[in-house]
Amino acid sequence: MPQLATADFVPQLVWLAITFIALYLAMWRVAIPRIVDVLEERQRRIDDDLMRAESLKREADEALAAYEEALGEARANAQRTASETRDAIKKQAADREAELDEALAKENEAASSRIRAAQVEAQGNIREIAIDAARAVTQCLIGTEPDDGAVGAAVDAALEGNR
Repeated sequence: MPQLATADFVPQLVWLAITFIALYLAMWRVAIPRIVDVLEERQRRIDDDLMRAESLKREADEALAAYEEALGEARANAQRTASETRDAIKKQAADREAELDEALAKENEAASSRIRAAQVEAQGNIREIAIDAARAVTQCLIGTEPDDGAVGAAVDAALEGNR
């Protein structure tokens, strides 16, 4: 193996040093600055993305707070509107109930008046019917037609006794 030949150690070491220094300088001047630039650009992009993400997160939080506030206001308005509507409906129902009560009271009063009138008329008719019935029964029992004045007086006396 030529690498193990001791006579060739010095030139190999010289070429090793020259190659190492050339590669070191090439890396130091060309490759490492490019790598550093890429890493710095990457870090800048990451920082920018983080800043943008934070600002978007802040905006989203503000939008969420505004949404929740608007939602709360909408719920409060809906409850207030429902309460007002419920109160208006209750008032309308109470008014309608009062109107119906008044109408029923008037109708009840009219019906009572009609009933009283019917009772008075019926009582007047009872006397007439009682007189006719008494006349017919008396005629059947004694065979002669009784005097209208006597039958009327007897019916009046009987009606007065029942009252």
